[in-house]
Amino acid sequence: MGMSDPIADMLTRIRNANTAKHDTVEIPASKMKVAIADILANEGYITKYEVKEDGNFKKIVVTLKYGADKNEKVITGLKRISKPGLRVYANSTELPRVLGGLGTAIISTNQGVITDKEARNKGVGGEVLCFIW
Repeated sequence: MGMSDPIADMLTRIRNANTAKHDTVEIPASKMKVAIADILANEGYITKYEVKEDGNFKKIVVTLKYGADKNEKVITGLKRISKPGLRVYANSTELPRVLGGLGTAIISTNQGVITDKEARNKGVGGEVLCFIW
């Protein structure tokens, strides 16, 4: 895996940090990963994210979110759907629902990286990047 699939790497870093109950996790930045972090923040899965310079590179510092006590996870699952070797696309009428709509699918469309809800509202399909619940 590693950096041959940067989005899978991002999800794994968040999953591991969440399991270890860390406050923050650092992820090498890219436009796509910032767009995903933005959705995670907007949908309430993380507290916030910041893009910071790290020498010649940029990194995303994600502040994780937990319930009232730290044993309660806000993110219970992260799953990579489309993979570099096997791309998964859905048209506007076939957009997946995660846990009957309780979770979120992140879709890369020609109108940007958006949630399955937004894609449905806009009537667009695209590449199904990942599921979060």
